[in-house]
Amino acid sequence: MDATRRGNYESGSDYVLEYGELRFTFNERDFTERVEQAAIKLGFVPGPLEGAEREDLVNLAVNGEVTEPASALGEHINARWADLSGASDRSLVHWLRRLVFRGAWLDQRVKEGELAIVFDEASNTFGYAQPDRDNEVIELSPEPSWADVAYRR
Repeated sequence: MDATRRGNYESGSDYVLEYGELRFTFNERDFTERVEQAAIKLGFVPGPLEGAEREDLVNLAVNGEVTEPASALGEHINARWADLSGASDRSLVHWLRRLVFRGAWLDQRVKEGELAIVFDEASNTFGYAQPDRDNEVIELSPEPSWADVAYRR
């Protein structure tokens, strides 16, 4: 059996996400951008955020809560907390962290040549293909929508 030890994603040392034997470290900008993109993908925020909003969102992803809101987004999170929290695998915090981790995992697999980025002209979207399997496109697990409790400016 050919067991390949996969590398860990690293862009800095400001934030750390660990899962099993994988340890991903992020610089502040990389982590912040990934958290913001995850929130957009989940439909929780409408688009790019302002500085204080980003700060509150990162605090949520890192600490699991926003104790001292710096923006209307932080206040919204606290006001809708009952809808955003819940079972660990169903909370907004879980899904933010999961998408940040998944994105870094995919980026590392691309860097190592295990995956390639492909463009689907039919859907105008990018995806990931496995070069060693005739460029078979991988299917990512779907994520829930948080649009019902989304932050609106």
